[in-house]
Amino acid sequence: MLDWMRSDPLGFFTFMLYRAPAVLIALTLHEISHGYIAYLCGDDTAKRMGRLSLNPFRHLSLIGTLLMFTVGMGWAKPVPVNPNNYRHGRRDDFLVSIAGVTMNFLLFTFATVLMVFVNERLWDPRVFSMGAQLATRTDFLSFSGVNFTQIMQNSKYIWVEATGNGYYNVLDAAKYMQTPWLIHVQRFLYQFSFCNLGMCVFNLLPFPPLDGFHVFNDILLRGKLQLNAQAFRVSMLAMLVLMNVTDVFSRLISAVTHFIQGGEVQFFLTLFGLS
Repeated sequence: MLDWMRSDPLGFFTFMLYRAPAVLIALTLHEISHGYIAYLCGDDTAKRMGRLSLNPFRHLSLIGTLLMFTVGMGWAKPVPVNPNNYRHGRRDDFLVSIAGVTMNFLLFTFATVLMVFVNERLWDPRVFSMGAQLATRTDFLSFSGVNFTQIMQNSKYIWVEATGNGYYNVLDAAKYMQTPWLIHVQRFLYQFSFCNLGMCVFNLLPFPPLDGFHVFNDILLRGKLQLNAQAFRVSMLAMLVLMNVTDVFSRLISAVTHFIQGGEVQFFLTLFGLS
């Protein structure tokens, strides 16, 4: 990201116009979901502390938010809850823990469906009939393989897959866009879907204090593993160190998110007869 910002500041800034609102909305709704489900389960701690708010600045964690902006996975400031107020103990702890990632996955699916419909209205049908597969895949929307600044300045270039030889040809995209302004909607929807899915997958990792730890503990260990605040902080520090010295986390999450995203995009394209 830093290299991109130095080499192409305009392209980086334009990219952030799509990424920033996507990140803020994903983080905010993730945390509100935790607090609201806790409230339904009998704990009003989050409500009393003003965490059932649509103001993203009430929820942002510095490190987690930076990771969301740079790599598409991260976390927000944990919503305060008091498990002693839950009506059904372990069951409610599980529901509160799974609420955030469930919201992120629903938002990812919703954005993907919209992306499919916008895609159909953005491009001239000739694009699909001539085998321009990248017009329906996320490669183009994620700015890979293209000069993003150039595209946004003149809407001229898009990479499309050449039929028969496996190479890529450059196409004059302006001739094949029937509704050019929808490219901005499409790019935001891609960023929104990507951020929500990345946040969902990352937070399901079974490491404290991520949501996946609580889910793992409640389902497999039946709530037997009880950690104090110090243990959570040590675990988080260890995870951050591992994320910086190894690419295991990034490779795992990248593989899972691309598999799910590609599969869901293709599923909805086929479902609605747009494949």
